[in-house]
Amino acid sequence: MAVSAWRIKDTTVEVVRGDLTLQDTDAIVNAANNKLAPGGGVSGAIHRAAGPSLWEECRTLNGCATGEAKITGGYNLKAKHVIHTVGPVYSGSKQDAVLLRQCYQNSLAVALSNGLESVAFPSISTGIFGYPVQEAAPVALQAVRDFIQDNPGLKLVRFVLFSEADYDVYRDAAAGLFAG
Repeated sequence: MAVSAWRIKDTTVEVVRGDLTLQDTDAIVNAANNKLAPGGGVSGAIHRAAGPSLWEECRTLNGCATGEAKITGGYNLKAKHVIHTVGPVYSGSKQDAVLLRQCYQNSLAVALSNGLESVAFPSISTGIFGYPVQEAAPVALQAVRDFIQDNPGLKLVRFVLFSEADYDVYRDAAAGLFAG
């Protein structure tokens, strides 16, 4: 497994190539739809790996607005929790980046407010929501860096990329952002 890592204050930020559903972090983040329903891509994989109890709990949450985040149990996952966030459907507007940034920061805020120390993210909105990974990666990484600098308590934030190409984009963007 390819891993690149940086330190921001007391937090390790990792970019890894792998399977999000196999992460042993306190929580993994689900790139969800507004109904928090099982779908395709990352969300479908998380729901399949967690089992039907995840959807049963999601149904009690009354959905989730774009940019917001909600937490559930992890059920059959290694992670004890799933943080669900709804990324923007890419339109090319400046609002896309604002909403994407909110996804990462609100997910981290939910993690901290629930006493969690480690979180693993996918590349939110870059699948069926159409956000170009080359545009999404810097927004995601900057959002995480800014949050960590202002909010101590997280030990590990991991970006888990399924494809080698996405891993390369995130690794290169992180190296440019975190090198200083």
